[in-house]
Amino acid sequence: MICEVIDIDEKKLLKKAAAGSAEAFEQLVLTYQTPIYNLCLRMTGNPEDAADMTQESFLKAWRSLEGFHFESAFPTWLYRLASNTCLDFLRSVKRRKQFSLTMEDADGETQLLDLPDPAPTPEASLLSAEESFLLAAAMRQLDPEQQRILTLRVVNDLSYTEIAAVLDIKEGTVKSRLARARENLRKKLLQLGNKTESKSSNTHIRKGGRGHEV
Repeated sequence: MICEVIDIDEKKLLKKAAAGSAEAFEQLVLTYQTPIYNLCLRMTGNPEDAADMTQESFLKAWRSLEGFHFESAFPTWLYRLASNTCLDFLRSVKRRKQFSLTMEDADGETQLLDLPDPAPTPEASLLSAEESFLLAAAMRQLDPEQQRILTLRVVNDLSYTEIAAVLDIKEGTVKSRLARARENLRKKLLQLGNKTESKSSNTHIRKGGRGHEV
């Protein structure tokens, strides 16, 4: 939840940080590092990437703080900056995957690279079939924009109004995008759940006259 009214002490910290006070900015980092990290973790799906994106977000905030004029709440501005940072990262990762699929050999012939399938295997789903794993796996299969809006709503518990401010879109657009993202997430969860159930059922022989559990 974003507090739209900036605390007087926080406003003083912001002004000091904008004037170049590293100590004041450190206090702001300590206040917001956990929610920003959680946002980055849910969007990237990897603790190391989340830590990198959190650090990069605060570095960008530090460099851009002079231009913050309290036109929006500081947390809103910070969430927008962090989510955009993660979005750029996810898009760059997707582009690298697309452009690294082929290469030329010594004869100038284009060869397809033998890369591992980035999608979770049925075996991986079976070993980590808890709901939290399935949810994280399903989230990673969504479009980065859908990951972002679901993260802001579910993980960071932002209201429709707050999400609209973070993404700079209309509240009605937030609702329609969330509806599509939730529907796609539901489909991904069903697909992953079916894979897990299918793999689990194949590891047993039906009890009765024809066999026993192995």
